[in-house]
Amino acid sequence: MKATVLGAGGAAALQAQTKAEWSPKKQAAGGPIRSGHLLFLSGIGGWYPERRPKAGDIKEQTADALTIMKESLAKAGSSMENVLKVQVALVDPEKNWDAMNDVYNTFFPKDRPARSYFGATGFRRAGQLLQIDCIAYVD
Repeated sequence: MKATVLGAGGAAALQAQTKAEWSPKKQAAGGPIRSGHLLFLSGIGGWYPERRPKAGDIKEQTADALTIMKESLAKAGSSMENVLKVQVALVDPEKNWDAMNDVYNTFFPKDRPARSYFGATGFRRAGQLLQIDCIAYVD
């Protein structure tokens, strides 16, 4: 860890430097939205008819959604290892949680990101069982 000693006026100079380096402006990054070193992916559905004709079960949908996440992060210069937070909207969590979680853990085998979830009654596309959002880090 590097220590910084600030003399008179040093704190103001450091603050000015920090403000100049960071920008909250957002830009498209091959799918995700990027702001500074953060990538935001939202609304990744568990089923897209153009990718697979039938909706499939929760395991298939979880694997599809997380594969899309992985591909989008790679296009933006990041990876699953850099995911900081995941949010899952899940239809019928009592029935689908364990199977979703089994697949989820294969995509995040260690150093798992923070995660929250909530139950959903359904999505715009009938048959879709989950939707996933994430925040990831990129250099």
